Amino acid sequence: MRYLRALKSGVMFRTHTNGELRLEHVGISVTLAGWVQRARNMGGMTFIDLRDRYGITQLGFNIEKNQDLCEQARKLGREFVIQIEGEVIERESKNKQLPTGEIEIEVKALTVLNSSEVPPFTIEDETDGGEEIRMKYRYLDLRRTPLRKNLELRHQLAIETRKFLDGLKFMEIETPYLIKSTPEGARDFVVPSRMNEGQFYALPQSPQTFKQLLMISGYDRYFQVVRCFRDEDLRADRQPEFTQIDCEMAFVEQEDILNTFEGLVRHLFTSVKGIDLPAFQRMTYAEAMERFGSDKPDLRFGMEFVEMNEVCQNQGFQVFDDAELVVGICAEGGGEFTRKQLDAMTDFVKRPQVGAKGLIYCKVNEDGSFKSSVDKFFDQEKLAAWAAKTGAKAGDILLLLAGDVHAARKQMNELRLYVGDLLGLRTKDVYAPMWVVDFPLLEWDEGTQRFYAMHHPFTSPKPEHMALLDSDPASVNANAYDMVINGVELGGGSIRIHDQALQAKMFKILGFSDEEAQKQFGFLMSAFRYGAPPHGGIAFGFDRLAAMFGGTDSIRDYIAFPKNNSGRDLMIDSPSTISQEQLKELHLKVQLES
Repeated sequence: MRYLRALKSGVMFRTHTNGELRLEHVGISVTLAGWVQRARNMGGMTFIDLRDRYGITQLGFNIEKNQDLCEQARKLGREFVIQIEGEVIERESKNKQLPTGEIEIEVKALTVLNSSEVPPFTIEDETDGGEEIRMKYRYLDLRRTPLRKNLELRHQLAIETRKFLDGLKFMEIETPYLIKSTPEGARDFVVPSRMNEGQFYALPQSPQTFKQLLMISGYDRYFQVVRCFRDEDLRADRQPEFTQIDCEMAFVEQEDILNTFEGLVRHLFTSVKGIDLPAFQRMTYAEAMERFGSDKPDLRFGMEFVEMNEVCQNQGFQVFDDAELVVGICAEGGGEFTRKQLDAMTDFVKRPQVGAKGLIYCKVNEDGSFKSSVDKFFDQEKLAAWAAKTGAKAGDILLLLAGDVHAARKQMNELRLYVGDLLGLRTKDVYAPMWVVDFPLLEWDEGTQRFYAMHHPFTSPKPEHMALLDSDPASVNANAYDMVINGVELGGGSIRIHDQALQAKMFKILGFSDEEAQKQFGFLMSAFRYGAPPHGGIAFGFDRLAAMFGGTDSIRDYIAFPKNNSGRDLMIDSPSTISQEQLKELHLKVQLES
């Protein structure tokens, strides 16, 4: 590493970082700077661990050689910012856990650059600070090595993304943050305009229309690592502001998009993690829902759904007989589940978030007999038919749910993932990538009695389904695709509509009047009149990608300054009220005085 130097009044603050000194540096004089990680007073010696973002170096102060300097060192508190000058020596008691653990610095001079109050939590890998206090003092939490490594990983992913796309002649082009609010999708964050009374900007949920306009402008390969905003409920993999790798290409078909961005993700795994991904499977939306009950199935393990109506119904068990679908999975080795585990499993599927009314199980004993939770309705012969249908063998367990088709599959998907965790099948170091294709173009909402776009209104129908738009729009498939790895949707996109007449028809199907379509998207419809090329694209959730590479489910620790689950920044106390004068300038209703 090149020496980092900061000059102030001719003084060199540091000749090296705290992560780079090794045995080959023994005997040289160095100047280091950083934060005091911890101090250890051991009679005649005082040792201090000095930290910066590159690592930790041990400093040694010998009371026999310099009593004043040693006493000065003993007054240092945690997180004091200091500068030292000294000589690199070989360490007597080596620490194999540290890259610098074979050396230490025999300190000759010490300067306190700034003192520090006692931090509200321990700034070490294993901290004693709870999440709320660490978010309030996020600038201190970011000093800890785990978070620093997370941000280094994120940085590396961004650099490698730009290198790969630049190599394919993509241009990174910035698009506006103050845009127009649109009625489709999640709720917008809106920004009042001071200069245009009663009018508002919206923060972009994505640069969708702008990247399409760039294709019309002739910039046939665009990308942007871009901040986006959605005013929606939060969870572990969702923040009100998030980052996308946003991409668009002109003169392409679906296969071109899939091959290009499968290449990008392969490159990231190879260059950042040293992993060659297995082949990306392809699966239609309909197949994914039938086999796994999810449009983002986790393919690291089996437990595919088996429709059990044929062997379960018409046996006098009303739960099954009244159901539209009886669906089962076979959990290999699950015959060892205890009654307590099965009760917990039943409680899990009954949670409101899952919504099942109960769970039926059948164990296959080692002697080939069966033990089920419905033995009084199904004898051994009938239970044997269950096992034959699912391929269950001794030591396995069958788990069954019943209900209407959509609900039962959704509930079984949740149960399948729960059981996969119990059996240790969802390991973080195994990756099962796939493309899900052929999504429905539209979904019907009973409440509003209208169609909504499953992706967005600019998604093109499959070419072979164009004729169905007039006669049977509900059966039309979209020219859309999602990239899924380990049950996480990392990216999604589509081939776009580039024909004005087809886009107008899509707006009409979605319930827009001609006036509404013109008001919301007239600029795009107008652009289509001036030679729009065939085009399509994709956007990756960059925060999710970083979390997957880091082996965790939460994206929060891969964002420097995230919000909590209430959408608040505890560090700067935001959102907050604004002054009466600002409200007046923005032509907003003045807040009531307390």
